[in-house]
Amino acid sequence: MPGNDEKVIGFFGYLPPSKIVCDYDACIIAGSEAAFKRYLKLANHPNSDKVIIKKTRLIEVLRGLSLGAPYSFDKEAYARFYPLAKKAGLDVSEENFKAEQPDGEIEFMTIRPKSSKTVAPSLSNRGLR
Repeated sequence: MPGNDEKVIGFFGYLPPSKIVCDYDACIIAGSEAAFKRYLKLANHPNSDKVIIKKTRLIEVLRGLSLGAPYSFDKEAYARFYPLAKKAGLDVSEENFKAEQPDGEIEFMTIRPKSSKTVAPSLSNRGLR
């Protein structure tokens, strides 16, 4: 059985060779591949048919945060990330997603590293890049 570091948090997307799909500057982590595809469609992302979607594990997100990278999680992905991040010693907030989203709106919980063990959460309803 894999340790917490190896647990899948969600899915991210990129255009080869290395353009990550972002919500402004934060890497999007969706709870499922289908959700990620839906986000691309709602945002009318250019080249969405060329975006490669892959699983991401806790260790990869923790490594990115330690390097200063922000992440935007959907509700499903944040529900996986939050308890594992707390166990790893990160100072993260509980999710506060709205109960319902109007059609066409996408809501993410964005975390931005402030220091090595603290992150600043925010909610986003912005478009994808």
